[in-house]
Amino acid sequence: MDLKFSAVTRPVERLIATAQNGLEVLRLGGLETGNSPSPSQVVESVSMYKLRRYFPPDSRPGHPQAGPPVLLVHPMMMSASMWDVTPEEGAVGILHSAGLDPWVIDFGSPDEVEGGMRRTLADHIVALSEALDAVTEITGQDVHLTGYSQGGMFCYQAAAYRRSKGIASIVTFGSPVDTLAALPMGLPPNLAPGIANFMADHVFNRLDIPGWLARTGFQMLDPLKTAKARVDFVRQLHDREALLPREAQRRFLESEGWIAWSGPAISELLKQFIAHNRMMTGGFAINGQLVTLTDITCPVLAFVGEVDDIGQPAAVRGIRRAAPNADVYEYLIRTGHFGLVVGSRAAQESWPTVADWALWISGNGEKPTDIFPMADQPTEGDDRGVALSSRMMHGIGEASEVALTLARGAADAVFAANRSMRTLAVETVRTLPRLARLGQINDHTRISLGRIIGEQAHDAPNGEFLLFDGRVHTYEAVNRRIDNVVRGLIAVGVRQGEHVGVLMETRPSALVAIAALSRLGAVAVLLQPDADLTGQVRLGGVSEIITDPTNLGTARQLPCQILVLGGGESRDLHLAADAAVTDMEQIDPDVVALPAWYRPNPGYARDLAFIGFSTASGQLVAKQITNYRWALSAFGTASAAALGRTDTVYCLTPLHHESGLLVSLGGAVVGGTRIALSRGLKPERFVAELHQYGVTVVSYTWAMLRDVIDDPAFALHGTHPVRLFIGSGMPTGLWKRVVDVFAPANVVEFFATTDGHAVLANVSGAKIGSKGRPLPGAGRVELGAYDAEHDLILENDTGLVRVPEAGEVGVLLAEPRGPIDPTASVKRGVFAPADTWISTEYLFRRDNDGDFWLVGRRGSTVHTERGVVFCDPITDALGLIPAVDLAVTYGVSMDGHQVAVTAVTTRPGATITAADLSEAVAAMPFGLGPDIVHVVPEMKLSATYRPTVSALRAAGIPKAGRHAWFFDAEANQFRRLTGLARAELSGAQ
Repeated sequence: MDLKFSAVTRPVERLIATAQNGLEVLRLGGLETGNSPSPSQVVESVSMYKLRRYFPPDSRPGHPQAGPPVLLVHPMMMSASMWDVTPEEGAVGILHSAGLDPWVIDFGSPDEVEGGMRRTLADHIVALSEALDAVTEITGQDVHLTGYSQGGMFCYQAAAYRRSKGIASIVTFGSPVDTLAALPMGLPPNLAPGIANFMADHVFNRLDIPGWLARTGFQMLDPLKTAKARVDFVRQLHDREALLPREAQRRFLESEGWIAWSGPAISELLKQFIAHNRMMTGGFAINGQLVTLTDITCPVLAFVGEVDDIGQPAAVRGIRRAAPNADVYEYLIRTGHFGLVVGSRAAQESWPTVADWALWISGNGEKPTDIFPMADQPTEGDDRGVALSSRMMHGIGEASEVALTLARGAADAVFAANRSMRTLAVETVRTLPRLARLGQINDHTRISLGRIIGEQAHDAPNGEFLLFDGRVHTYEAVNRRIDNVVRGLIAVGVRQGEHVGVLMETRPSALVAIAALSRLGAVAVLLQPDADLTGQVRLGGVSEIITDPTNLGTARQLPCQILVLGGGESRDLHLAADAAVTDMEQIDPDVVALPAWYRPNPGYARDLAFIGFSTASGQLVAKQITNYRWALSAFGTASAAALGRTDTVYCLTPLHHESGLLVSLGGAVVGGTRIALSRGLKPERFVAELHQYGVTVVSYTWAMLRDVIDDPAFALHGTHPVRLFIGSGMPTGLWKRVVDVFAPANVVEFFATTDGHAVLANVSGAKIGSKGRPLPGAGRVELGAYDAEHDLILENDTGLVRVPEAGEVGVLLAEPRGPIDPTASVKRGVFAPADTWISTEYLFRRDNDGDFWLVGRRGSTVHTERGVVFCDPITDALGLIPAVDLAVTYGVSMDGHQVAVTAVTTRPGATITAADLSEAVAAMPFGLGPDIVHVVPEMKLSATYRPTVSALRAAGIPKAGRHAWFFDAEANQFRRLTGLARAELSGAQ
């Protein structure tokens, strides 16, 4: 009877209990748990945050001395109450019980604070840095900085911003660093930058995220788990005792734990750390200061969730590569994202481990047994995140390990099959518009440096453009400065078409001055301070000179009006008695009336834009660069190097060098990338700025990089963000050393004539020393067969120029586009009746794949008794000998005949043998080797880092000795150069 009665009453009691509990949930939002928050004290309260100290010393009898301080940092979309969800399982309670001193920074809900919805990401990081100062000052100890999800990202960023000052260690939970290594829900990394940029520029610049939307988005990342939790709650609604232990956590996730996001902060997050992935590459901006995680030197402990789809393992483990100067450990736990910090597993594993870690780092305990040094992570791996099958298995427990393995194998196969296609599609979308625009440029197209900068400022005003001395300047700021300088130039009488010299160090004001002259329509004459300035002023037709305070003394010696720009507005230039000098910084641009003749960016493609200088045979030569020539190089560089907004181009060459103006600045402006200017080439500065600026592309000229990677002080210290080196003239041996040291980075080598009619690019970098192929979108080039013995371009039976076969030498001819230099060698009726070509006077051969190889200039061949010798193939071949540093080949005239001589310098501690030389020459795919090879102590380089031969040639045939060899034609090998052999070669006997 009792059993029957119980069978009737139990469902009724369950129904009543369900109704009572359900009514309480509807009325109060949840079940009343009776829990109260842990005791805390607000130590500091400002508009950006509140700093709370939990269990302050005055509430802890018997604990006069607090333990190591731990500062907990919550993500933007979650309430700071997440650290105290329940006294028993909350972070602050567990850490306090373990003897630590817990602190919490509470950013509050931005929609409840005046100006809160205008907060940026940088505001949070600066606020965290200020809070760290407060904790260290009060406790007198370094702080263990601990953050969850984006809060952990804040910890990394603040530590880098402070260079680890006052930080004992960093502890993070599911905090992604290499965001593109594994995106939530398996989103493809190729598409993420474009989507993130679009959302940042067009959505979150006018939209904020309220708390309810943040909650919904978080729950939708794992809808199965969310649905299951809700079903379980309803099914157990009758059993209050079973629900109460998890009620605080449920209420937090369902309603109470979510706060609003400000649109500017989301935009900055998307652009810097997803689109540009600058936690990995470095160069993210905090209040205009450029920051890199390589500045983190304190220990790091990263908690990795095996089935975490938000902070996925591959993304979290990026900290190992991003912070090479820190000791990085990890704790692997099988849980999802929120389970890392809240819940039973977090209470049993995560927080006790954090406590043990903090005590160990502080010298008060043993090393936790379950943490391990994080292994080096590959730059690109097969792990693209937590698979959907893994998340489903964790949520509902129905997928087997076999099914998981099959799913992953299938995903890998699909990924491998489509990787190259996706990459090709992305690069095609980026490159084709540039090539199309380049192909549409004609004489009457308005194109110039000033115009392109203006376009970029219009399209992306807040885009980061110029990096210098650790600071970042946006396109809008630089563009506004250019306009102000234009007004200043107009105020002092500079007009369109005038030739104005620029004598400045590499600095932002130099770039602005050059761009302002372009916008005005004047000609920037790029003066080289280490050459004949009087001659440059004369050849350039200079009427005024823009200089900086550093070069003012030199500029005053020239017969021109001097305009001083940059260096700050408060400096004293002592100009009172010098009417020939005008301080441009004292001109108020707002009061300058623009004349009727002024039209911004008036330059046509055919117009002269710049004049540079070089030295040929000891004579100063002016190089005229039109807007078309600049645009060709700029668009060509951006296309060949696939430059985009995620790149940072490092400009090592001064802006008065062609490489700096045409390749670095030109490519960066057209590509919409950031350009980093350097004060000079030093190994320690080079490495520091690579990381600080997040440099992805390094520009060079000739042997410039030799001063860096061959320096004994050079060391990369872990990984690097560089993907490309772009420039021209890199020696083959240096090329090989660069790609070995900076693997997997590549070299894109350019060849371009001064007039820009012929442009080649070795885009793949697979063939060291090759100049590549004609650049798409540039002018057409072809080879004309060449007889080096008689210095003749060869014709076929019809009288037209013959195209050489593969491997045969030819003169590089270019079909002109744009203005033709009056001094150019113009040829007509070359390959067809009445056609027009320009002879570049450079000799090339083309291999079977269609790649061009430079063999020298016309007239530079050496006519030896063995036959005609081409210099460049020899230099390239001997440059690849590991012991060789630099090589150069030239002809020496002796008693009516010529001898081909190669001079080399050796790398420190290395030696060269005759066998090395014989092997290198035997491996040459084309041409004859030298007659003599000798080692010289040093090799003089030009201002563009190009080896010079004039002094070597003037010295004649080298002396006999143990560091000189001659080629024995009969034995087909090199032998030690003796006095007898030298006499025979010189014709003395």
